[in-house]
Amino acid sequence: MNFPVKITEESLTARVARVAAIAAKCADAVDFEGRFPQEAVDAMKAEKLLGIQVPSEFGGEGATIAQIAELCSLLGQSCAAAAMVFAMHHIKLCSLVEHGGASDWHRDFMRRVAGEQLLIGSATTEGGIGGNLRNSICAIVVDGPICRLEKDATVISYGSYADAIMITSRAHPDAAPSDQVLTVFLSTQYTLEKTHAWNTLGMRGTCSDGFLFKGEAPAEQILPKPFAEIAAQSMLASSHLLWSSVWYGIAVDAVARAQAFVRAAARKSPGVTPPGALRLAEVSNLLQMVRSNVVAGLKAYEDAKVDVDKLSSMGFAVAMNNVKIASSETILEIINHAMLICGIMGYKNGTPFSVGRHLRDAHSAQLMISNDRILGNTSSMLLVHKQDTSLLG
Repeated sequence: MNFPVKITEESLTARVARVAAIAAKCADAVDFEGRFPQEAVDAMKAEKLLGIQVPSEFGGEGATIAQIAELCSLLGQSCAAAAMVFAMHHIKLCSLVEHGGASDWHRDFMRRVAGEQLLIGSATTEGGIGGNLRNSICAIVVDGPICRLEKDATVISYGSYADAIMITSRAHPDAAPSDQVLTVFLSTQYTLEKTHAWNTLGMRGTCSDGFLFKGEAPAEQILPKPFAEIAAQSMLASSHLLWSSVWYGIAVDAVARAQAFVRAAARKSPGVTPPGALRLAEVSNLLQMVRSNVVAGLKAYEDAKVDVDKLSSMGFAVAMNNVKIASSETILEIINHAMLICGIMGYKNGTPFSVGRHLRDAHSAQLMISNDRILGNTSSMLLVHKQDTSLLG
C-alpha cells in the first residue's frame, strides 16, 4: 500500500514478508478447516511483530499506526484471517499504549507484550446489547484489591488462543450501561466456557467463538480512563483504519489475480484486447480510491492525536466512520469485479485466479460494527451538532 511511514521500513517490511509467505501457504487450509492461523501467528511472534507498537521505553519499537496499517495490508494479501488477528491485537494494544501509560501495572504489561510477544484478544460484545459496544450489561465488581467479572461474551476474538483479553463492562454494579471500563485479564486469570461456535461465511480462521467469561484479577488491571474516552480517542480510529487496511490487502490480492488472468489472455491472443481489460482498469481505479481513503484517514488520526478536543470531536468521529463505511463497501465491488474478470476460473476454488475466499472474507467488512449502526450513530450526531463543511478542514 506504501502508506507514508518514517521508521524501520525495510526491517518491518522484510519481517512481515516472511510472515506473509507462511500465512499464504496455509490460507486455504485455515479457511476450509475454520482453524486458527497458528503458523502465521507463531511467525509474527518469532519476528517480534506483536510488540512493535509498544513505546521503545517499554521494550517495543514505537511503530506508528501508519506502519501497522501497512503491515495489515501486506498480511491481508496473503491470509485475511491472519491479518485480522494481527489487526485486532494492535487495536487493543493501541488502547493500552494511548491510555495505560499512567499505570504501573499497564506499563509492566506493555513490557511483557513486547518481551514475551503476548497475543491480546478482544471481548467488547455481549448477549443482550445487540452489538452496541458502547453499552454493557455485565459489571465488574471491585472487592478491595481484587476485581471479578462474569460476561456473556457472544464473540471473543480468537478467545481460545489469546494470552490476555481486554474486556469491557459497566464500571460497577450500579453504573449506567454506558458507564464502562476496560480491563486486562491474563489467560491464567479467567476461564472460558464456549457458548457459540464461530461457523461463519468468511474470516473463519479468526475463531471468534462466544464464551461465558469468568475472571478474577487485581483491580489495578482496570484501565484508569473510562472506556468512553478510550473508545473515542483510540479504539474508534484504530479499528476503522486497521480493519480497512486488512480489507484493502484482500482487494489488492484479488485485483492481482484478475490482472494475471487478463495478462494470460493477452498472451494467448497477441494484438487483441482481452475482454476483461477495461473492467480491470475500472477496478484499479476503485482500488486506488480505497487506498487514498485509508491514507487520508491515517493522516487525520495522526493530526488529531496532538489535540484531545479534536480527537473527541464529532467531525473526527464522522471522518473515521466514513473511512470504514467507504472501504467496507468498495472492496466488495472490487472483488466482485475481479471475479467477473476471471470468470469461472475465479469462481472455482483451487485455481490461481480463485477469489471466492476473498469475497467471503470481504463480506465481514460491513458487519464488523454494522454499517447501519455506524450510519445511525452519525445521523444522531448530526442532529445535535453542526457539520463541518470546510473543504480544507
